[in-house]
Amino acid sequence: MPVARLFAATIALMMVLLAGCTGNDDPRRPSGEISVATGNQGGVYAEYGAGYAELIDRRLPDASARVLHTGGSVDNLRLVGAGKVQVGFTLADSAADAVAGRAPFTERVPVVALAALYDNYVQLVVPADSPVRSVRELRGRRVSVGAVGSGTALLAERILKVAGLSPGKDVSARRLDVRESTGALAAGRIDAFFWSGGLPTAAITDLRRTMPIRLVGLGDVVDDLTRSYGELYTETTVPAVVYGPQSAVTTVSVPNFLVVRRDMPDAEAYWLTRLLFEGQSQLIRAHPEARRLDRRTAIATHPLDLHPGAARWFRESHP
Repeated sequence: MPVARLFAATIALMMVLLAGCTGNDDPRRPSGEISVATGNQGGVYAEYGAGYAELIDRRLPDASARVLHTGGSVDNLRLVGAGKVQVGFTLADSAADAVAGRAPFTERVPVVALAALYDNYVQLVVPADSPVRSVRELRGRRVSVGAVGSGTALLAERILKVAGLSPGKDVSARRLDVRESTGALAAGRIDAFFWSGGLPTAAITDLRRTMPIRLVGLGDVVDDLTRSYGELYTETTVPAVVYGPQSAVTTVSVPNFLVVRRDMPDAEAYWLTRLLFEGQSQLIRAHPEARRLDRRTAIATHPLDLHPGAARWFRESHP
């Protein structure tokens, strides 16, 4: 974890502990339907969210879970904010825009976090024999920037912008989800696609079985990205073990949060947070990124507030 985020996690933990206890009696378990907004099928949100929904069904006897596949972060924030779903997965940069009321949002979205989950890695995928070696070399090419309503699209457009490229002008931008993007690349209908997701992403792993691919490094845009859009973006490396040695590249990471409306009852937020950690072994079976769930760092949810019900669970579970 970068030093700045580790420091933020330490400060957040101190604030939670200093808030004091609310008592040791478990709050009332939630009941009724709990909808979970995830993301593209074949992406990490969908798999992680399916595992989380199964936890809700198994461990909250009076509740039932419903999984929604969506465009991704932007869609999920809008759905949670409008009260159409109870829980959603989101990227931190999308969440920052939502609570500030910045585009693509038209007003402030009343969301808070239950926990920070894991980091997304931006993956710019091309055929292994592609001449493209940098973002700037996408000029004039057909590129999927991610599905409408996704955090991938938001971040891909920012990366193109700092590289001096305009979607629709300098590149032929397509708005495809990750499964559509892998199919289009395999069929030769696009030259590259962006995806922001955990490691590994099933759709990309499946694509490797049908054609040789590699990732394009993004190290040359990281500094410009952080200068333009803030320190939620971190330079990192995709390990060679994930997609092979050709894809061990420098890229950009951004945290993922599980979010709810600010006015969710404290008891419900408490249990939804508690389930994450008590059911972590089951979540790991759903997707290995759940291994990164750590209560010492899960409270580092800047720029979102931590829900008071979640804060109670972290406080009471602290050794």
